[in-house]
Amino acid sequence: MAILPHVLSFPLAASFWLWQFLGRLHPLLVHFPVALLCVALVLEGIDWYRKSADWRSGITALVWIGTISSVLAASLGLLLVNQEDYGGATVTIHQWSGLATVLLAGCTLAALRSGHIVLYRSLLIGTVAGVSLAGHYGARLTHGDDYLTSVLPGNKGSGAPSTGETSVAFARMDGPLTDKQVEELTVEVRSILAHNCYSCHSATKTKGNLRLDNKELVLKGGKHGAILTAGYPEASELIRRITLPTGDKEVMPTKGKRLSEQEVALLSFWIKQGAPWPDGPDKPLYRVAALEPRLPAVPPATVDITQPIDRFVSAYFQTNKVSWKGVVDDRTYIRRVYLDVVGLLPSPKAIQTFMADSRPDKREILVRQLLDRNEAYAQHWLTFWNDALRNDYTGTGYVTGGRADMTTWLYKSLKNNKPYNWFVRELISPSKQSAGFIKGIQWRGTINASQRTEMQAAQNVAQVLLGLNLKCASCHDSFISDWKLDDAYAFANVFADSTLEINRCDKPTGKLAGRRLLFKELGTISVDAPTEQRLRELADFLVQPKDGRLYRTVVNRIWAQLMGRGIVEPVDAMDNVPWSQDLLDWLAFDFVKNGYDLKKLMYAILTSKTYQLPSVGVKDAGLLTTPTYVFDGMVRRRLTAEQFADAVSLSFAPIYQDTAIVDRLPKTIHKAIRFTRAALVKNDPFLTALGRPNRETVSTSRTSQANLLQALELTNGSTFNEALKRGAERWKKKEPSSELIINRLYWQALGRAPLPKEITIARQLVGKTPTTEGIQDLVWAITLHPEFQLIY
Repeated sequence: MAILPHVLSFPLAASFWLWQFLGRLHPLLVHFPVALLCVALVLEGIDWYRKSADWRSGITALVWIGTISSVLAASLGLLLVNQEDYGGATVTIHQWSGLATVLLAGCTLAALRSGHIVLYRSLLIGTVAGVSLAGHYGARLTHGDDYLTSVLPGNKGSGAPSTGETSVAFARMDGPLTDKQVEELTVEVRSILAHNCYSCHSATKTKGNLRLDNKELVLKGGKHGAILTAGYPEASELIRRITLPTGDKEVMPTKGKRLSEQEVALLSFWIKQGAPWPDGPDKPLYRVAALEPRLPAVPPATVDITQPIDRFVSAYFQTNKVSWKGVVDDRTYIRRVYLDVVGLLPSPKAIQTFMADSRPDKREILVRQLLDRNEAYAQHWLTFWNDALRNDYTGTGYVTGGRADMTTWLYKSLKNNKPYNWFVRELISPSKQSAGFIKGIQWRGTINASQRTEMQAAQNVAQVLLGLNLKCASCHDSFISDWKLDDAYAFANVFADSTLEINRCDKPTGKLAGRRLLFKELGTISVDAPTEQRLRELADFLVQPKDGRLYRTVVNRIWAQLMGRGIVEPVDAMDNVPWSQDLLDWLAFDFVKNGYDLKKLMYAILTSKTYQLPSVGVKDAGLLTTPTYVFDGMVRRRLTAEQFADAVSLSFAPIYQDTAIVDRLPKTIHKAIRFTRAALVKNDPFLTALGRPNRETVSTSRTSQANLLQALELTNGSTFNEALKRGAERWKKKEPSSELIINRLYWQALGRAPLPKEITIARQLVGKTPTTEGIQDLVWAITLHPEFQLIY
């Protein structure tokens, strides 16, 4: 599904010519702020050396006109992006840099009018930089990503891509191709067409009556005739169109990135070879991970590397030239494992006892003790499963009965460590208590076809349990995988009480969907059986030991929760290449062999030397999903919203005193709660700011990056500050000595005594005689400390 990555997009009638016309004035008008603001900066620089009242009035006029035109240009740009087929990261950067320029231009004008010349000149420089950045990315949109770099020394020139020699392996071959080479060549060609042409020339959208997603239709051509002449690339319309100069009205693709020189050369080579396309079903364009389980051989042990996980990681380290580091100290380890297993900070006494323990297996003992704390474990992991299963306590659908709460079932399942195969079985073939997941949300009013409850069930089961994205294929054939619209509807039809009609891009096709599993190797659904029977069959098929996909997905999710990054990333894209296929396969196989026991899986990970390595800081979260990612230890993480709230509650004062949600739970659950855990309260601005999703869509991971909303909430939020104030009042009554308060607060929050510099600052805040305001300031400072907010 083509998704515009614009936060500021808005619906407009695409057929209304006036919006399209005004939008296309954007490139014309955008040159006004570029030119005028740049000239204003040049004149300002001259005026700095040579004062002139005449120049000053001219500069002022230029800034005024440039600011106004930048506003108009940005507005028309928003119209354009919503009317035309623009998409991708370049568009996003261009859009936001343009909006930032508008803001900077407004601030520049305000500073000029107020007479703050130094601030005005600084802002003008920033505005021109913003205009230049926006203009650069605008040029990349219209002229290609190599608009500037193509003319630099070392590049092969500018203009249309060459159809000459290339480094592509196929193009260097002599003689006829083998059957295998033909198959590989065709996959490469289809991949180029899929990434560059399917958005306009496929079953979803067929411009010029041309489709490029099917052998017969490629050879047939479009309304202007054939697009290729087998054996003669120089006479083929396809090659002519993709090598036309940028700006030509017939150039293809019409927008966005041009085909690279190698891609053009490969298409030319393919046509020269006669445009071969093997008969029979097309080989998948995208990687599809193996479905069946696999047990790889465990690498040999060494003196200090004996645990299976560590042995796989050690082999990986050797291949990637990564050195083992020493394990973290006891204080770091106990805090890390407490937060990961029960979501709470260890008490000062627990830390001191653990550090004084001399037993060689004390870390294994600690993990077993924490995993045996069933209530605390359930209260913590409830958050993860609530996110993944869209379970919440309030929100869309609850008032009208269009949504089902499953908290009690989920809590008991976690507390009792229900085997994962039964956990999944009860989600797919549910009782009344566990029906919320596949029931989905019955939205009020008119919705699109892809949000029918049956399609929601298909999408959510595929995503959460199989690490598979069906959202695009719920609207049209996917552009990011080989899944088709028919596949998505056939799977959704398994959940339906009546046969579904297929809708393509929300338009009825008149074609009824079939009924089948996504992976036919798992079994065949009884097409005409009642819904309940079909769901039982589906559950039985999915939880089979031979469904390696199901078990790889869950062990990857648990690894990601404990290590900060999955073996496969993103965790919802299990067809991506894992950084260690052997480790993933072994963990999944071992998980099944050990009775589908999530706690045994966690124990193996938590007691591994790999888990105990020092954490790794990552400045750019995008680096975690690059194909070149190399694992070298746990990724440093920020406390989740619930972990942070519970840490504050334990260290200083309870954040949540309203137990309305807790009171709705069974008494056995309510009695086990020491204080109102944040996982059990309804969402509020505080938790939202710290990252809790609204749970109207599946959320299987949360960002660990700090943001402005979080900073504002921790600075000015009423929920947080009122809790700190209550806590400060309690500490003042409890401890009359500033020294005792400072020492105990550090131990409660950070698990250590304050450092000398920290004591000096804390004394200044608290005062010789403790005050409520002083204690509150100290507590606030501690909660913002990286040691408090991060899992090291």
